[in-house]
Amino acid sequence: MSSAITRRAAGFISACVSATASLAFAGIAQAQEAAPENGVASASLCADAYVLALVDDDTITALSWQVDQPVSSAPPWSRSRPKAWPDAARILALSPAISVFGSGEGGRTARLLDRAGYRTFELAWADDFDGVRDNLRALAAAVQTDHRVDEVIADLDQRLAALAGRTAARSRAPRIAYLSVSGGSAGDGTYVDAAIAAAGGINAVAEQGATGWTRSDPEFALRLDVDIVLTSFFIDGYASTFNRASRHRVYRHLLEHPARADIPAGLWPCAGPRLIDAAEIIADAIDTWERSQ
Repeated sequence: MSSAITRRAAGFISACVSATASLAFAGIAQAQEAAPENGVASASLCADAYVLALVDDDTITALSWQVDQPVSSAPPWSRSRPKAWPDAARILALSPAISVFGSGEGGRTARLLDRAGYRTFELAWADDFDGVRDNLRALAAAVQTDHRVDEVIADLDQRLAALAGRTAARSRAPRIAYLSVSGGSAGDGTYVDAAIAAAGGINAVAEQGATGWTRSDPEFALRLDVDIVLTSFFIDGYASTFNRASRHRVYRHLLEHPARADIPAGLWPCAGPRLIDAAEIIADAIDTWERSQ
């Protein structure tokens, strides 16, 4: 009896999946007939930053739903554009010439769109400025804005060179620690580490052997003795039960550090074109700290 019920349930689920797939492909066919492809749609917060850097405003069909969130640094005009997210039905309704996804975010949606003949592009994960350059060049080729990418990369390189000049003029490099609202930090091989290095600082967390993104560790936080504390996502991040650093008293000595610099969350939800802005804010904090010595 139980086996028969199980078989019938499995058959029902299979039929539902088939029906859903049929509806999805029917929607694809209708979208292809209903509207011409136009513009570029960004389906993620990270993709927004790259699209805004390379694509003309009037060619952007949609930006991600996160442009209305505090974690976004998208310009005010973007709030009035249609919103996109990694959902095939939504993107089909927008009918963009190409859809851009953050690293690892295209998934089934991108595969569906690709099979239907819609163009998609997924950013590669980046941990440093070289990765940002690679993503810029790859996306520029995909959206056919090669004429802009050279200017964007040249501006990035000029600003990095200016930071190197500021570093050379300082008496010493300060030890810097990053604290996220979750209580975690960033060790070697992260874009936070890359921004600290570009600004002329020493990542104290990496100095102690940490690699990648670290988890909340109150004992480790208590041992940290640094010149500057970087924070982010405290005032403009997502509300979450995992925001331990905003509540746990162990982190208070870091949050109350006299040389604390808060980096706007929208500058580095990933390693994107605005990572240089974060590095410049860190450099400003270093200059302020040095003047106080």
